[in-house]
Amino acid sequence: MAVEGSAGDLLKVVTLLGAAVVAVPLFKRIGLGSVLGYLAAGLAIGPFGMGLISDPATILHTAELGVVMYLFVIGLEMQPSHLWSLRRAIFGLGSLQVVVCGLLLTGVGLAFGFPLGVSFVSAMGFVLTSTAVVMQLLGERGDMAQPRGQKIVAILLFEDLLIVPLLAVVAFMAPTDVGSTVAATSSRWSAIGLALGALVALVAAGVWLLNPLFRILANAKAREVMTAAALLVVLGAALLMQVGGLSMAMGAFLAGVLLSESTFRHQLEADIEPFRGLLLGLFFLSVGMSLDLAAVARNWPIIVAGVVAMMIVKALCIYGVARFAKSSHADALDRAVLMAQGGEFAFVLFAAALGAKVIDPVVNANMTAIVVLSMALTPLVVLAHRRLAAKPGVSMEGIETVNGQAASVLVIGFGRFGQIASQGVIARGASITIIDNNVQMIRDAETYGFKVYYGDGCRADVLHAAGAHSASAILVCLDNKEAATRIAELAKAEFPHAQLLVRAFDRQHVLELRKADVRYLVRETFESAMSMGREALLTLGAAEEEADEVMEHLRRRDAERMDLEAAGGPFAGRALVLANQVKPAEDSADARSPA
Repeated sequence: MAVEGSAGDLLKVVTLLGAAVVAVPLFKRIGLGSVLGYLAAGLAIGPFGMGLISDPATILHTAELGVVMYLFVIGLEMQPSHLWSLRRAIFGLGSLQVVVCGLLLTGVGLAFGFPLGVSFVSAMGFVLTSTAVVMQLLGERGDMAQPRGQKIVAILLFEDLLIVPLLAVVAFMAPTDVGSTVAATSSRWSAIGLALGALVALVAAGVWLLNPLFRILANAKAREVMTAAALLVVLGAALLMQVGGLSMAMGAFLAGVLLSESTFRHQLEADIEPFRGLLLGLFFLSVGMSLDLAAVARNWPIIVAGVVAMMIVKALCIYGVARFAKSSHADALDRAVLMAQGGEFAFVLFAAALGAKVIDPVVNANMTAIVVLSMALTPLVVLAHRRLAAKPGVSMEGIETVNGQAASVLVIGFGRFGQIASQGVIARGASITIIDNNVQMIRDAETYGFKVYYGDGCRADVLHAAGAHSASAILVCLDNKEAATRIAELAKAEFPHAQLLVRAFDRQHVLELRKADVRYLVRETFESAMSMGREALLTLGAAEEEADEVMEHLRRRDAERMDLEAAGGPFAGRALVLANQVKPAEDSADARSPA
């Protein structure tokens, strides 16, 4: 019997893993993202699909640890100083969004004919955005560290904090008789004291215990023990917050913040990452399994209407708050689309309200279905927004286009190479005109005191407007081979009097530019590589004179090789390459000449 039970449990694990392995790559391949893949897989194998898994609630409780670990990893990236810099976004923007959305969504509940208490609980459950869905989508598109991503993270943190007072409000809303009021009040104050005690204990452990603990374990040089300690910290912090009546995810986040300045931060992140990803995927699977299709079929008019009404109202509210807080239209719209869904903490709030008899089982089932559907629809809405939204145009405000400039030196392209190449000209006091077609680079250069004009150097009229006809030297410093070649050919034909100095990408590019009769060519990595080679000789004990002599000899060999390649093809000078094997490899169609 025990073997049969173990086989049944193992079958569930295999089913979950198999569903994820099949669905997620398929959904990512067709452009729908991993979150929707997990949700669809969960729906397919759950009790309301093929029925391969019959108890999604148990899996959901375990899978919530994925959200917990995700917030621990986010906390590791949030040093206290950085978190303090986000205080306005967390408490200002977060509270404003919660209050406005809460009021409007409560109004939606009243419009559907529900009592005030039911409308309030349903609205606040929907206000609590899904941390798991949003974090996953932000991570997939690489926005987590961007300013707009940081604001979204700040709002999510505030909403995670909000679950505690909301549970207290639900307890106050519970119907009680007069005789039990005093006892209930005393119990609430005890709960508040317990929560504060848990917070103090976690902070104290983080400040005085965690770093010494990891230092001892690191000295023991047992990798598996370090991994166990990382899991212990995450789960221990979550358990402590749960005992204190607070959010497990918030406990893990605080533990991460307390360890964010530790020397073991990167090691902890690497140890947690595999568990985080797996459990977070399991969370989305269990959410998909929790979607009661029978309940949706029975009450589909109110559920569909609820999903549409609440997502639209919440999106409009988030957009309005973002614009009020001076966010751009694009950022506000992106935030509205990304956060217009209910979240996992809604299940906790609805369960507490059901237990306190604030809402009935029918409302609980309908609102749970509405929240799950909103979470499932969010990846689709985000995908539709990404494909349909107009691409933001580049603002030219404050950018001056090139027009009638005149200087002795014209620099085309002002990236890393151009910035360094221009220093000698500026140091000598020569007049210089700089053009580039990267607006952001032009703005960044201005902060360092450079005047860079907007212009495309591939056009003859732009070169004339930049003063190429009067320039003594034209420096082409672009990192685009085709554009650099085009400019070199154009400048040689239109402005033959100007000395042309061009940045080349590699040997093949040098050979192309030689045909344009460019006066001076430099491969972008050649000089830095020669400098490192010289330093390597000195490291091996060579004298300064010997190192200089060797490098000069190599320069002559390289120049001779370049002449041979110009006349006979890319392999004509390969005998001059100092290789570490006696016989060179045979010619190949795929072979490339060394740089």
